[in-house]
Amino acid sequence: MELTVVVQNLGHGGLRNGSGDPEDRWPLLAERIRSAGPADLVLVQEAVDWDRYGHRQLGRAMRDLDMDATPLPPSSSGYRPALLYRKETVGRWLHWNPDFSHKTTHGFGVAVFDVGLPAPLSVVSVHLDPHDADIARSEAKYVATRGYRYGPYALIAGDINYPPASPDHPQPAYEEMRPYNRAARTRLPSEVDGRLVPERRVAEKLEQSGYVDAAWHLFQESGDKQLLARTGTDDRIDQAWVSTPLRDTITEYRLLDSPAGASDHKGFVLRLDLSKAATDDVWAYR
Repeated sequence: MELTVVVQNLGHGGLRNGSGDPEDRWPLLAERIRSAGPADLVLVQEAVDWDRYGHRQLGRAMRDLDMDATPLPPSSSGYRPALLYRKETVGRWLHWNPDFSHKTTHGFGVAVFDVGLPAPLSVVSVHLDPHDADIARSEAKYVATRGYRYGPYALIAGDINYPPASPDHPQPAYEEMRPYNRAARTRLPSEVDGRLVPERRVAEKLEQSGYVDAAWHLFQESGDKQLLARTGTDDRIDQAWVSTPLRDTITEYRLLDSPAGASDHKGFVLRLDLSKAATDDVWAYR
C-alpha cells in the first residue's frame, strides 16, 4: 500500500492575516493541497477558528477535499493542528487520542489507522512552541512518545518551528529571521568564531526518540539539495518524521508552493510505500 501525505501550515487558519483582518485564503490552500493528487492524509497546522460556528471551516475543508477529519484537539492557544483522512484508503480511525494535548502550547492528538502493517499506524499533526526551544523540546518528547502508544509505526509531521537535526544541514538564512525567531531558533554565538549556532536540539529530540527526518533521509540517498529547500522564510522548519521501521518506505518528498500567497509556509507532499516497512521487531507499548 502506498500513502500520499500532504503537510501544510495554513497561516492563521487560512481565514485571516497576521493582524486579524479577514483574508480567506482557503481556496488557494485547497488548490495547493489538491495539486499533490489524491491525498490519503492531510496534516495542517494553525487551524485557527476551524471550531467556530459549529466547526464550519472544518466542514468546508472536508467537503472541498472530499475527506473526513478527526476531531480537533484541545488547544490553549487556538492554533491547533488538524488531520484529514481518506477513509476509502486508510479506513476509519481506530483510536483518536488527545490525552496529552494539554502538555503542549498548540495541542495535538494521535490518530490510529489499520493500513495493513503488523501493528497500526499512528499519525500526528504537530505544531511545536515557537517561543522557547526548551518548551518545544519537551513537547517533541511528548509527541514522540505518544506516537508509539499503539506500536512502532508512527508518522509525525508539521510545523516543528526549529532547524533540522543534522549539523551538516544547510544553515538558516539568518538575514531573513525576525528578532523573535532568531532568539528561539539559534543558540548563543559560537565561542570559536562568534557566529550564530542553529538551535537543532528540538529536532534532535525526535531523532533521539527513534524518528527519521524524511527529507534528510532522501537527501542522503540522492544528494538532491532541492530536498533541503526552506519551507519558511529562513529555514526548513516544516518537517516529516517517520519511526525507524518506516524509514525505507519513504519514496518521495517535494515542496508545494503553488498557488503563491496561500500561506507564509510552503507545504510538501510525502509518499510512503508501506510494503517496504520493517516487520521484524513489532513491539507493544508499555
